[in-house]
Amino acid sequence: MSGEIFRTVLSETEAELEEKRSLFIAAVRRVASEEEAEAFVKERRRAHPSARHTVYAYILKKGAERYSDDSEPQGTAGLPTLEAIRHAGLSDVCIATTRYFGGILLGTGGLCRAYGRSAQLVLEAAGVSEYIPFTDFLLEMTYQDHQRLAKELPRFGGRERACDYADRVRVTVGVPAGEGAAFAARIVDLTSGRCTPQQLETYLDGV
Repeated sequence: MSGEIFRTVLSETEAELEEKRSLFIAAVRRVASEEEAEAFVKERRRAHPSARHTVYAYILKKGAERYSDDSEPQGTAGLPTLEAIRHAGLSDVCIATTRYFGGILLGTGGLCRAYGRSAQLVLEAAGVSEYIPFTDFLLEMTYQDHQRLAKELPRFGGRERACDYADRVRVTVGVPAGEGAAFAARIVDLTSGRCTPQQLETYLDGV
């Protein structure tokens, strides 16, 4: 997990694009599995039963990538949608774009542009949520040292996650993984060796 950064959509939303009287309604949702992505696509189809096409694409953090042109000419719909997700550097994302045909043929180039632009618009509307590796440390310290810790944590981008007050303070803090070694060394120095941080798990957390 070291050095890994995970970016996904911040919110679920929709965006519309009209092109030569065809209406494209793109919707995006964060998904964690192929099952969730497929359920989202089915939901969008139920929401627009009279639409001619509901194109989709998704990319998962675990590596799966899928797309469907849903009877549009091959490569003109699902692939431009997938490329929009790739270009944004996102994963655990599914976009489903519903098209209501307006009576004017767009041609393969027009379809590629319309589906690609629809995907871009909905990703822009959704915003981005970024996650980086954090490492938790368990600290047992005096109350005075805990007060010093509160002033040091922001310097390392750290967060206090849990705290138990007894004869001494038992506190769990998370810091960006890249700052872990420097943080641990600083705590030992700050407390004159009274506290040696115990490293716990490393995980992804939002920034």
